[in-house]
Parts: sequence; C-alpha cells; structure tokens
Amino acid sequence: MPNITYEETLANVNTNSRPSDLKITDMRFAELEGAPYPCILMKLYTNQGIVGFGEVRDMASKTYALMLKGRLLGENPCNIDMLFRRIKQFGGQGRQGGGVSAVDIALWDIAGKAYNIPVYQMLGGKFRDKMRIYCDTDIEFHRDSRSDGQNMGYALKKRMESGYTILKMDLGINLLYGVPGTLTAPLGFFEEQRRLSELSRKLYPTPWEADAYNERVAVRNTKDTDELMERFIARNNARRHTPKHPFTGIQITEKGLDYLEEYVSEVRSIIGYDIPLATDHHGPIGVDEIIKLARRIEKYNIAWLEDPISVQYPEQWRKLVSSTNIPICTGEDIYLAENFEPLMNVNGITIAHPDPLSAGGILETKKIGDLAQKYGVRMALHQAASPIHAMAAAHIGVATENCWACEFHAHDVAWWNDLIISKMPKPLVNRGFIDVPDLPGLGIDDLNDEVIKEHISSWDQGLWEPTDQWNFEYASDGF
Repeated sequence: MPNITYEETLANVNTNSRPSDLKITDMRFAELEGAPYPCILMKLYTNQGIVGFGEVRDMASKTYALMLKGRLLGENPCNIDMLFRRIKQFGGQGRQGGGVSAVDIALWDIAGKAYNIPVYQMLGGKFRDKMRIYCDTDIEFHRDSRSDGQNMGYALKKRMESGYTILKMDLGINLLYGVPGTLTAPLGFFEEQRRLSELSRKLYPTPWEADAYNERVAVRNTKDTDELMERFIARNNARRHTPKHPFTGIQITEKGLDYLEEYVSEVRSIIGYDIPLATDHHGPIGVDEIIKLARRIEKYNIAWLEDPISVQYPEQWRKLVSSTNIPICTGEDIYLAENFEPLMNVNGITIAHPDPLSAGGILETKKIGDLAQKYGVRMALHQAASPIHAMAAAHIGVATENCWACEFHAHDVAWWNDLIISKMPKPLVNRGFIDVPDLPGLGIDDLNDEVIKEHISSWDQGLWEPTDQWNFEYASDGF
C-alpha cells in the first residue's frame, strides 16, 4: 500500500472548516424597521469564511455589542463558554443584555457550522422535534357596532384558524382610558402621562404609528443638531417623570373591573375554552390592583398573567402567586439565570419567561429552563424579532424539557420569512409550530440583503458597514 502524505490526505477532504484554527475577525450590523419591531441583525465573521448570525434585542442599541468587539477579535469562537464568561460582565437587565446575548447566539451558530451539527445537539439533544408557537395578537380599537372584546375575539379566532394552539392578548388599563368612572388617580395624572408618552414616542414610535414614524425619519435627516438634542432631552424627561408601576397609585374601580371582565368574557365566547389564553400589558398598576383583576378573570381559565408587576420586588410576586390560581409569568427583561432565583426562591412565579436576546443568549436561557424545572416551574420563551431570534429560541426550546411554548409577533409581517436564506421549509412558523431542522448551527445559510434593504431602519441605514473604530476599545476590566 503506497504511503500517503498528510498533504495528499488534505487534498481529498473539505478543509473549509478547521475548528481548532477558527478566529473571529469582524462584527457588522444591519438595523430593520417593522419586523414587527425595530431590530438589529449582527454578523460575526471568521478567518475561514464561516459567519455566525446574532441579534441585538429589539429596540436596543448595537453599541451594547460593538463595545465587546475588541474583546473577541482573534479568539476562537468555538470557546463559547470562556468567551461568554469574559463578556457577561458588560450585560445588564432589559435591553442592556442585548449585546452579550447577540454575541453568544452568533458563537453557537459558528460552532454548529464548524462542526456540522445543529445547536440543539450541542445543548444535549431534543426532547421534541417541534417548538410550539403561541401567537400574540393586537387589534385596533374601532369603537364600532361590536365591542373591543368581540373584535379581539374574532382576531384571535383567525389565529386559531391559522393553526396556533395557544393565544395571547393584551388586557390592561389602556382599555379603560377615556371610559368615565373606571380608574382612580390624582386629578390630571392621566393627561400628564399622555403628554409625556407622546414625547417619548417621537424617536421610537410603534410600527402602527405612521405619523410618529414619518416624524422620526424627518428627525434623522435633519441637519439641525439643536432640534435633535431637544427631542432627546424631551424623551429623557418623559422617562424621568414617568413613575414605575408600584408608585403610580392608580386604582381600578368596580366599573373598570366589570368592563375588563366583560372584555374577557366576550373573547372566550368567541374562541371557546379548549385553547389556552394568556394576557399581557396590564398597565402601570401595583400588586393589589393586579390581584383584584386576577380574581375577576380567574373563571375564564387564563393561561397566565405576563409581567404584571415589577421584577425587583420578590415578596410582591410571592403575594400575587398566593392570591390567585392564575399562573404568573415573567422574565423577558431578566439577565442571567442567577437573577431568576430570587423570584423562584419565594415561589414568586409559575412560568419563567426569558428572552434569549436579554437573558444572555443560548446556553444561559437553557440554564434558566433547567433552573425553573428544579423549582417545578414551566418555561415559555419571549420572542418578538427576526428569524434569527426565532430559530435561536426554537433550538433552546426543543432542548429544554420543561419549555412549553415560544412567542411569535410577526404573523402579519409578509416579508419576515424572506429575511433568511436557508434549506428550512418556509414559512418557518407553520400551523403553530417551528420544525427544528437537522442543519448546522441555527440552520440559516445567509441573510437576504435585498429584503433587508427594503426595510432598513430610518434611523441607521448602514448595511454591514465596517466597524473598525471598535477594534481597539479597551478598559482594564480584568478579562
């Protein structure tokens, strides 16, 4: 048998990926509008042509990720845990976890592509083949011949017809604004909050606020830096003068509770009782008001109350859980598994609800699920952005035993599936589930720049532009 040299052997194998020699070489971004929320897509490049896809939390800042670039360049992206431990000190609660989380997701994607295995397999394999998706649903308030409860019921019925097996709707005091006798607060409070809210939305309108969106485009294009600064100051003042939920002093009257109970009753009369129905966005009210509302709607078999009070007060969560038989759910703004423990230690939640783009990424979210299981708590995943986010959540979900469902906001975004180039069948969310494929990494081959260009952010229209100015960002931070 002839002797075959090492070089001759390499000539007959694919050496596009040599994991031990991988190095991170660059980090670049594209920002989108309306997916359905503003979101920030990230590419992490390597010296072997493998690109990992990550995403900064919706309505956050790419700066949270850019500040990490100099700490990653030249490192092997397959050393995921080591790199996460290096950068996790630069994350924080809420959107501040977005940079660390984006990087972590991109690292898992690269490692999966380098070793030619899916992310779920690197997490230990699957408990299920599909990720159940629950559909969040918004409606416009028509004030027509039907009540808003009926309008919501018919909107949710359409979701059921599309195959979703869990539903969620908003149920908060915003439904009571303008309805006399339903809310109690210091005179003038609601008028002042409405004024401040209008100011705060000048720069970050919601997708359906066309006038505010157009104003934001005008602000971006203005050459008047004084005007721009004035708007930023106005937004910051609005936030500064908006009290947090426990401190507003808002109370719901019996008439208000009757109104909200009737709303839920009308929804259930249309969708029936076979399907779980969760509620969210209850408004800036304290724990005692949430307990009053919960007791009124318990009879309608509510799947969970989501983020009803501020996460900083574990004893209030314990009080809430012990005061109602409706499951209590929170976590989309909690960073790291360790920060879920104060709530779990006091039996303060019954459903953990992390967002992989806030929690710290893929492994940290998996750890949250395993921690929750230790306490007998289910997990559901918050997800409200691009297919990158959705596939990261789906891989985590199928690899976590107690993961019940994953959120989805983009059912009505026609171009959402076209953001990615992949061998996965489309639509990704099909009849209320994501089939998690046996493809390398997240299963995404590339991003569709033509679609991205059509929906590029009015605020930042750069498409994968160089970020060399962040290569040498340095601080003696002990890494």
